[in-house]
Amino acid sequence: MRRLLPLFLFALPLLSTAQQKVLFTASGDSTVFMLTREGASHLASLPLKCLQQEYPNKTSHTSVGDSDHLMTPKQQHPAFYGCFDWHSDVHGHWMLVRLLKEFPNLPEANRIRQAISLNLTPEHIAGEIRYFGGKLSRSYERTYGWAWLLKLQQELLQWNDAQGKQWQRILQPLCDTVIKLWMEYLPKQTYANRTGVHPNTAFGLVLALDYARAAGNKPFEFAIVRSARQLFLADHHAPTVWEPDGTDFLSPSLEEADLMRRVLDRPQFQQWFDQWILPDDLKHLTQLPIVSDRNDFQIVHLDGLCLSRSWCMKGIASELPANDARKNILLRSAIRHLNASLPHIASGSYGGEHWLASFAVYALMKDQAGDPVTR
Repeated sequence: MRRLLPLFLFALPLLSTAQQKVLFTASGDSTVFMLTREGASHLASLPLKCLQQEYPNKTSHTSVGDSDHLMTPKQQHPAFYGCFDWHSDVHGHWMLVRLLKEFPNLPEANRIRQAISLNLTPEHIAGEIRYFGGKLSRSYERTYGWAWLLKLQQELLQWNDAQGKQWQRILQPLCDTVIKLWMEYLPKQTYANRTGVHPNTAFGLVLALDYARAAGNKPFEFAIVRSARQLFLADHHAPTVWEPDGTDFLSPSLEEADLMRRVLDRPQFQQWFDQWILPDDLKHLTQLPIVSDRNDFQIVHLDGLCLSRSWCMKGIASELPANDARKNILLRSAIRHLNASLPHIASGSYGGEHWLASFAVYALMKDQAGDPVTR
């Protein structure tokens, strides 16, 4: 058994040193991260505060007339109207399900189940499906929100829990709607979106591919793999010097590598990665982003970048040989990036608190999620 070390003390504002909490532990060789029970309890409290908080709200809605322009967020999205925007509400649900699976005796367990049951009803999901059938809403949340919806459903599919199975059945029609839209979109996507925010193609395909394999949806899996190879296989020498952009919460170069490790077998991936991220590029990506204002809803994205870089670096390292010097560089950098942003998840600003906990859980619990591809 690997020896686990408490590498990070998470201090809530105004708490004394004696009240500091260990949020996660890591093995001595930095290959396994483990979220602690008290860390899980604290992180769960953040989406619980906003799943049913309707305002402030960024709807990103395109109106076709007065009838839909005057709708409230809850009228537009009866299941996922909280947490400032649709995708954050969706991955807040994912995070709470994941924490319930790993820590079924959390003090917040009953509150979590009640909150999710209040949102995931057949009537509410039918309302969400109607929204995606609108004239100008077929591309709504493409593909970031779509990806998190499928991640939520993957979590429910892989959970032996009666209530979880009920939520899964209720959610499936909406997932089927999104998969149909995605299957229609993939053949038309001639070029990848290489941004560090929501439209990033690689990130969306990562979560979609994990879902397709978990659900045994072979046509969807085949379409994703074919698209990934067409869009990214010929890439070389990532322009990492352009990273980060001022509002990035994803690394375009690392997200692409995180996808291709799922698409290619290990020798193919190692050969591709050798040409994609060169030594100086990797060194640049290990430099921590500077977050100058956590009250700014855009600048605080850079805390999310630390967390997403961490999970990408950890996943990429798992595909490299033990004697590859880049493996230890990536693992050490993954820990540093976690440590840089975890203290600021509960900053007191809604700009970060409505979504960062989900990124933290994904980064911390990725090892247990079985996300690396079974090829």
